[in-house]
Amino acid sequence: MSKIPAFGLGTFRLQGQVVIDSVRNGLELGYRAIDTAQIYGNEAEIGEAVAASGVRRDELFLTTKIWVDNYAADKLVPSLEQSLARLRTDYADLTLIHWPAPGNGVPLETFMTALAQAKEKGLTRQIGISNFNIALTRQAIAAVGKDAIATNQIELSPYLQNRELVAFLQREGIHVTSYMTLAYGKVLGDAVIGAIAQRHQATPAQVVLAWALQLGYAVIPSSTKRENLASNLLAQDLRLSDDDMAQIAALERNGREVSPDGLAPQWD
Repeated sequence: MSKIPAFGLGTFRLQGQVVIDSVRNGLELGYRAIDTAQIYGNEAEIGEAVAASGVRRDELFLTTKIWVDNYAADKLVPSLEQSLARLRTDYADLTLIHWPAPGNGVPLETFMTALAQAKEKGLTRQIGISNFNIALTRQAIAAVGKDAIATNQIELSPYLQNRELVAFLQREGIHVTSYMTLAYGKVLGDAVIGAIAQRHQATPAQVVLAWALQLGYAVIPSSTKRENLASNLLAQDLRLSDDDMAQIAALERNGREVSPDGLAPQWD
C-alpha cells in the first residue's frame, strides 16, 4: 500500500483561477499530494493545473472526497467517475467519505461497501473516512475491515487535539490526517507558539505544522500565496524539542472550527 504522504496541499475554499494558481505554484515548489473534494467545486480546475504542470501522474497523490448526496449505493461509483473525469485521471490515490452524515438516510454500511467497490474497480487506490468519531469508525471497520481504511481526516490543531480519537485510530493502525491544523490562522497569534517560533527562527505556521508532523499526522495546509506555500514546506525540516511539544500540548481548549449540523457526528 502506498503510504499517505505526510505533506500535502489543501484546496478547501479555493476556486477558479485562485485554485489553479495555488496548485501550479505548489507543484512548482515540490508539492506532490493534492487534497480536494466533490463539494469544493474545484476538481476541474485542479485537473487543469495538474495537466498543465507536466508532472507525471505516478508522481502525484490525488485525494478527493465523496459528498453526502452521492452516498447511495447506485450513486457513489458514478459520482467518483465524474470526479476523475474532472481531475483528468483514471484513478484517485485516496477517496474519502467526507462526513458521516448520520441523518441522511443512507446506512454507513451501504456507503462504505460502495466505496470498497470503487477500489475493487480500480477507481481509487486507497479508501478512507473523514470526520468520523470513534463509534462510527468502529462501524466503518466492521463494514470493510480496518486494513481497508487508510486514514481518518479530522480537524486537528493545537487548540483541538482530539486525543481520545487519535489514540483509538493509532491503536487500530489507521493513519491520522490533520486538517485546519492552523485553526483558520487562530493559532498563529498564540504567544506560546510565537515564542517557540522565535527560538527556532521559524514562522508560527512552521512550528504548528512541525508539531503535527512530529506526532505522526499527515497535514494538508492551503495557501493562495506562493511564499507561504514555500515556507510551509520547510516545516518538514524543523525539529521541535520535547519541551516545545509539551508546551503546545498544553494549548488544548476544544477549539473546534467546523461542525456542520446534520453532517457531523457526536464528537468524542
